[in-house]
Parts: sequence; structure tokens; C-alpha cells
Amino acid sequence: MDIKARRLRNQDINPCIEESDASQKCLDAYNYDKSMCSAYFQRYKNCRKYWHNIMVQRRRDGVRPDMPTAEERLQMLNAIGGKPY
Repeated sequence: MDIKARRLRNQDINPCIEESDASQKCLDAYNYDKSMCSAYFQRYKNCRKYWHNIMVQRRRDGVRPDMPTAEERLQMLNAIGGKPY
């Protein structure tokens, strides 16, 4: 696996792997008919937007690393009662 692919599959860097995989599976199941998978795409988009806003806020606050680790994200989601997207 090349470096870019490894970064995309790294749980600590990419918070939306689950949503990405779900949209890809949907595309595979419906023979790449994008109209059938719009809900999956929207969920992925909402996930990216949510974690991007968290990352920007952490940068503003001077918190490192910018993106919370997978463990920190799990704790954050559990504290709010699940995924908000």
C-alpha cells in the first residue's frame, strides 16, 4: 500500500473511514449508480464537516494534534451520546 493509501486508512488521521467504506460498499452493490447512494454520501460529507470543524477549533485553541486520536474521538462521541451526523 502506498503512503497516501495508508494515510487514508489510518484511524488516527481519518475519522470517517466507516462512512467512506459504507459509501463504497453501496456503490459496489448498486453497480456504481450514484443516485442510489446519496444518503451514504451525505453521511460521509457530514462526518468530514463535523471533524473538520473540531480540527479548526483545536487549532484555534492551540491543542495538538489538530485532529483528535481515534481513542479521543470515541470518548468525545460517547460523551455526546453517539454520532451527531
